[in-house]
Amino acid sequence: MPWKETCAVEQRLEFIRDVLRGDLSKAELCRGYGISRPTGDKWIERFVEHGMDGLSDLPSIPHHHRNQVPDELAAMLLALRREHMTWGPKKLKAYLERKYPAMKWPWPSTIGQLLRNHGISVGRIRRHRTPPYTEPFAGCGQPNTTWCGDFKGQFRTGSSMCYPLTITDAFSRYLLRCQGMPRPHMEPTKSIFESAFREYGLPLAIRSDNGTPFASNAIGGLSRLSIWWIRLGIVPERIEPGHPEQNGRHERMHLTLKNETASPSRPSLRSQQQRFNAFRQEYNTQRPHEALDQRTPADAYQASPRPYPSRLPEPQYDADTTVRYVHNNGEVTWRGRRLYLGGVLGGQHVGLKEVSDGYWLVSLCQMPLGVLDDGRRKVCDLESAKRHGWVPATALPSPFRCAPGTGQSMNV
Repeated sequence: MPWKETCAVEQRLEFIRDVLRGDLSKAELCRGYGISRPTGDKWIERFVEHGMDGLSDLPSIPHHHRNQVPDELAAMLLALRREHMTWGPKKLKAYLERKYPAMKWPWPSTIGQLLRNHGISVGRIRRHRTPPYTEPFAGCGQPNTTWCGDFKGQFRTGSSMCYPLTITDAFSRYLLRCQGMPRPHMEPTKSIFESAFREYGLPLAIRSDNGTPFASNAIGGLSRLSIWWIRLGIVPERIEPGHPEQNGRHERMHLTLKNETASPSRPSLRSQQQRFNAFRQEYNTQRPHEALDQRTPADAYQASPRPYPSRLPEPQYDADTTVRYVHNNGEVTWRGRRLYLGGVLGGQHVGLKEVSDGYWLVSLCQMPLGVLDDGRRKVCDLESAKRHGWVPATALPSPFRCAPGTGQSMNV
């Protein structure tokens, strides 16, 4: 016949029945059931007080927590939060401490958990950040060493929005382009830069922020636009997030541009562009600049000796660098396996060079992008590789080593 299934509650009930019969002593019964005398007394006491309900296991969670917020304090915190929905835990705590200094208020982390438990806390959106730019900036000691590019803050012109794309030469402050655009998309941005390259030649570096279309959260912070710059022998520099002073010359020009052309704005994008053109002519050729000893930007600027090529140069790599083609899905074939580098590099040839045991530097032309940990088959950013000591600093080439096809030194 099959085995009978029993549970702890049934065994405890059987133990109570044996105790009530009185055939054996309590000590003998406890030894027979394999429990201690205190445990037997506990179940007898529970059965006397609660009957059958007392033989079930109680929840293991504590009834009280030493850091539990008292109901009175919790009610005051929740009421204050509902009055000021934009106040965070730190502000709530500071306000109540000033108002009720004799009361002991919980830590901000505890207040934050209380707000989340009652559904009146808005979670912070996790953003994918652009990998930091770790190379030193190029100098600004001569024209076309560094250009600065950015979208000035958008504003409305009539029934449409205007996103002014501005390009300046950092040394002379010459305003190369000031073009109002309905959207900050990649293709029209590329066309404006291309027209500037055709007219003025190529700079050694272009400094921008981390927004689109200049950068992305892909490997090395690359975007389609910055890949095009690298293929042309231009180093894409990116300032740190929240530090516009690293592109201060360009930002100062934006203030003048706003005061002169957008306060107030024009009724249409076409008329606004006419105002931009007039401002650019005046800014470059008539307006003296204090940093230039009261000369105009046109007096200090001259075109670049590096002309815009008729064909986009192919990437060039050293003899000890392994070259791999990146498929459209962002993968390369590496030692018989697929390695994902990012869709933004689709159609490009990248270089992999071993810089220490098991670690390979991934680069596009002479621009270092990241480091491949061959053991884990994972690509990390340069900052992480330096921090963990995977790659010696001397093994990282400078992106300013040479402008392709010119022999011109880029160590400026």
